[in-house]
Amino acid sequence: MEGSRNPDHDKTSFWKKNSKTVPGRPSPKKDVKSNVKPKVVGATSFQDFQASVSDAWAMDDDDFCIISGLESTKISKKVSQSAALNVLNSHRNSTDMPVTSNEKLEAVASYEVDYVRNNRIPGRPQQLRCLNPPQDEDSESKLERFESVLANPPSLPELCKLSWSGIPVKVRAITWRLLSGYLPINLERRSGVLERKRQDYWNLVEKYYYAEHDETNRDIQHQINIDVPRMNPSIPLFQQKTVQIMFERILFIWSIRHPASGYVQGINDLVTPFYVVFLQEFILDNQAFETFHVDTLTEEQLRIIEADSFWCLSKFLDGIQDNYVFAQVGIQRKVHQLEELIKRVDETLHRHLKQHNVSYLQFSFRWLNNLLTRELPLRCTIRLWDTYLAENDCFASFQLYVCASFLLYWKDDLMRQNDFQGLLLLLQNLPTQSWTSSQISILVAEAYKLKVMFADAPNHLQSNTGDS
Repeated sequence: MEGSRNPDHDKTSFWKKNSKTVPGRPSPKKDVKSNVKPKVVGATSFQDFQASVSDAWAMDDDDFCIISGLESTKISKKVSQSAALNVLNSHRNSTDMPVTSNEKLEAVASYEVDYVRNNRIPGRPQQLRCLNPPQDEDSESKLERFESVLANPPSLPELCKLSWSGIPVKVRAITWRLLSGYLPINLERRSGVLERKRQDYWNLVEKYYYAEHDETNRDIQHQINIDVPRMNPSIPLFQQKTVQIMFERILFIWSIRHPASGYVQGINDLVTPFYVVFLQEFILDNQAFETFHVDTLTEEQLRIIEADSFWCLSKFLDGIQDNYVFAQVGIQRKVHQLEELIKRVDETLHRHLKQHNVSYLQFSFRWLNNLLTRELPLRCTIRLWDTYLAENDCFASFQLYVCASFLLYWKDDLMRQNDFQGLLLLLQNLPTQSWTSSQISILVAEAYKLKVMFADAPNHLQSNTGDS
């Protein structure tokens, strides 16, 4: 959509390495080595931040990373190496064993490149060794309650209440369809609606994906083709060519149907929970989805997974589309609200971050843009989304409290960091690789407490322009 593009914009995209103009993103600079500084309204503006900070340092980044609003602050490679080792030593989860030379090299590399050996990816948890973690002790009784509710047309409030604390794998797919509003509550209408919607998706694919693309759509397709192979590199499922082609079609059709934003990097991560949940309908209970080969499925099963992932993603994002329009104003607003919330509930942590010049935008932008999918193992993300979907229309506001709880969870670790580099590196690489649904249950419970505290006082979350 031409109205959302700004070819005269002189800022680079927040997401690095974009050489093409993408709807919903500012155009990159023509000459990145130019000494002429663009005019900026305020040293800590969102556009300035976009121009200078990436969510993870890329492989061929410059030797120094200049942080927005702190022109004299540069992170050199030597400093990043030292800080990386400091974070590794300070936040080891298991034992007090000394750090080996190999671990040192891996820790250093993880802060310098976007993809490194052993799947140590900045901003992504390592793959869990146990691909089939034990189910909750009450999962059998919970499954019985779900099956009882789903046997008859459930009321949406009843289903939301039951789903809030987690949904058993066996009934998660149908429950997510219902909570997303994709599947009707009325039993008699379900079969017809699913058949029609799935066919509608494939009609869109035939009409737009395989058609001759104009320049704008070619740019979108090009960016999607770059992003999808990089997605979840530690999980073999997403490295399969069939899976990547399915994701490319989903993302392209979504961008066509949402011209106000177009494709924005980060949306590709939001497809993965839906894809896995609908894939698990066709996987035996003793098989891990992480290593499942989708080519063993029938063509009809693959078409169902893809179409349902598309429609549920679309329904899910409808409530937060302002997160992905030009300048991503929805995320900017939530970042300011998050800062205001933390200042009110834990002034000690807030002042600690401010005293070391850590801006909330530098770490929480990705949390809000990707809905914590890059901060948590995928199984934990799916469990978190049980609660997100159960929140229904209140999901967008509840996500803010989840991010606040997530930040507060790491307070002790953050308070032990006494320099800017250590704080930022920890915040961008939080050690959640061993998390299970238990930690997610604690996280959403704490988020609910915050929601109750502030639900009747929304003015408390109005962002202030002054720093504290």
